[in-house]
Amino acid sequence: MTEFPWFKFYPDSVPKEVDCTAYSSVVDLFEESVKKYGDSIAYECMGKTMSFNELNKLSEDFASYLTNVLRLKKGNRVAIQMPNTLQYPVAMFGAIRAGMIVVNTNPLYTSSEMKHQFKDSGADLIIIVANFADNLEKILPEIPAKHVIVTELGDLLGGVKGLIVNLVVKYIKKLVPSFSIPKAVSFKSALAQGASHKFKPVDLSLDDTAFLQYTGGTTGVSKGAELSHANIVANMQQISAWMKPKLKEREEIVVTALPLYHIFALTVNCLAMLKIGAHNLLITNPRDMPAFCKDLSKKKFTVITGVNTLFNGMLNQDAFRALDFSSLKISVGGGMAVQKATAEKWLAVTGTPLAEGYGLTETSPVATCNPIDGTERNGTIGLPLPNTDIMVIDDEGNKLPVGERGEICIKGPQVMKGYWHRPKETAEVMLGEWFKTGDIGVIDKDGFTKIVDRKKEMILVSGFNVYPNEVEDAIASFPGVLEVGVIGIPDTKSTERVVAYVVVKDKSITKEQIISHCHEYLTNYKCPKEVHFTDELPKSNVGKILRRKIKEAHLEKIGN
Repeated sequence: MTEFPWFKFYPDSVPKEVDCTAYSSVVDLFEESVKKYGDSIAYECMGKTMSFNELNKLSEDFASYLTNVLRLKKGNRVAIQMPNTLQYPVAMFGAIRAGMIVVNTNPLYTSSEMKHQFKDSGADLIIIVANFADNLEKILPEIPAKHVIVTELGDLLGGVKGLIVNLVVKYIKKLVPSFSIPKAVSFKSALAQGASHKFKPVDLSLDDTAFLQYTGGTTGVSKGAELSHANIVANMQQISAWMKPKLKEREEIVVTALPLYHIFALTVNCLAMLKIGAHNLLITNPRDMPAFCKDLSKKKFTVITGVNTLFNGMLNQDAFRALDFSSLKISVGGGMAVQKATAEKWLAVTGTPLAEGYGLTETSPVATCNPIDGTERNGTIGLPLPNTDIMVIDDEGNKLPVGERGEICIKGPQVMKGYWHRPKETAEVMLGEWFKTGDIGVIDKDGFTKIVDRKKEMILVSGFNVYPNEVEDAIASFPGVLEVGVIGIPDTKSTERVVAYVVVKDKSITKEQIISHCHEYLTNYKCPKEVHFTDELPKSNVGKILRRKIKEAHLEKIGN
């Protein structure tokens, strides 16, 4: 085993290597967890709980429906398009147990985005929440799927409660546009039909594909990262080992506000926490902050994961700041850079550090994370997980020495098989066994890595590189600033100029104050030449600020 410099900064109880072949598949781990934790709560949503045993029975019924009723075969693609509900783990584990490949799909997709993903994946079955079925109706003739299952938000909440939720959503809040998919089957009907047949387990290996996890498409067409059972099992093992110093079996309550269809919540919350028998609190709509805080007030939660914008949003809620954080052990941020101002405020409010981790869809996702034993280094993405190596390279692919900026590359068992049916695109991001992330970073002598920025979002000002993250951090530290996005705009004098879009809590803040503040922390060429105030910034489904969208809107506004 290679001795890496970062090993000496591992917490004592974290191993340098983990057994990535301890389980023969994701299903193997699932079945072990069911045997160990049985009647313990696995998931909770809208006040309704589901035990490991109940999850086992319902997912088996669903698997039976897929194999015995629909006659789908191992390797068929099953697209799941729903927010965080109890139906998600039932459908996901059911599909995996049936040997299918799960295609996770954002329910907020437009019809055209749905069409691309369903055609590209060759999805045979689509499971969709009724709220968005009207979008599916528009494209059904243009996609390969032969089967559709429709679920309503309250379907697994039980009796009267489920009925009331469905009625309120449909008729009072009017959140279900009318649609017509004549051959669609209800989720509850699928479960009932599956239960009337005996499910025959499917042989799976680590080489089999488990998920097609589509990239965000922020830098081009959305591609399906093909993640094998080996990738997912490895990352679950790595994450479990990393969190071992703080977590105990059967004792943890994990707040899952990020959608389970997103790779971060899928692997960390939905799967890794399964191994320790954690109680997953599913938040269906985290954007409803008052309701979210009310849910949190009812639980002695111990773990919370999220992205910077989610943490920032919570911190600006009086109801959140008033919560009891005495049980909170671990807070982990990923998906985008955790800003220094957010991390400092989180620590002050909750008493627990906000440990930043790093990963990508293509790495299942977690590649690095800060230690969770109190030795984290603020402003870094931490250390490589066990069985993971990291380096930075120049534009010619040469490895750079410690302290130099370059493109971050990751090597480990969590790196994807490749992009689904896209060998050319796969070859472009692989350097032998190394995955080229597209992120610019610096690795220090101890192995802690700092993300400087996205390679494609770097701003060139008169020959100097300006990294938006650095400028955003400076602006975010100004009192009263809620969110910020920084972009580069073409400029005849300096190649590009730095432009900032800012959301403020205090409307008295001026552009001049922001720029002056930046000059205290940044050299002149890094400081924004323009500051624009806005009520909100465009975000991805998990709350990641989309600089590309900001730039497009700005260029349209100025007529470029």
